[in-house]
Amino acid sequence: MPPAPDHGAMRAGLLSLVLLALPPLLALPAAAQAPRPATADARGAEAERLLDALPAAPDETAGAALAARIRALWAQGASPAVTLLLQRGHRNLEAEAPGEAVEDFDAALTLQPGHAEAWLMRAQALAATGDMQAAMSDLQQVLVLQPRHFVALTLLSSLREQVGDRMGALRAMEEAVSLHPTMPGAAARLRVLHNKAHGTGT
Repeated sequence: MPPAPDHGAMRAGLLSLVLLALPPLLALPAAAQAPRPATADARGAEAERLLDALPAAPDETAGAALAARIRALWAQGASPAVTLLLQRGHRNLEAEAPGEAVEDFDAALTLQPGHAEAWLMRAQALAATGDMQAAMSDLQQVLVLQPRHFVALTLLSSLREQVGDRMGALRAMEEAVSLHPTMPGAAARLRVLHNKAHGTGT
């Protein structure tokens, strides 16, 4: 009989994944933040241009720079009040208080329901509480708002794998890698997921 899953270890692993996936501007001092385009339209246009360029990045370093700039542009779409709520939620996640983080992100989404990063962050907090279905629902909303959100797709792949949807995990990761081919560890993860989905791995 296989051993029972260690749910505590699973939650700890998910929390580590969550913290790695948080938007960069929440952790950077003001001096290190990327320049802010003058308007939302300008931010959107720059993000789309960089997303177009990302699949052709020549190496991991170039891809990481493009991805970081894209994520910074997405994060800059938050209003000042929402930014404060997201920062507080981030601190709660770092303090291993995901339930309180969910409340912060709920408040952010009440103020700005069209901000994809707020949905992403609430998904991450929900995953850290163990509510995978709610987390995956929030990630789907991220993808409605930003269909090329490679971070949301990567996290969705991980959550689908956690709930046993191996083929769904593979599909989400394939889509993420099509958008960001030089993502660190992506090729190895695709191999693992392919083996699991097709019955050649565990």
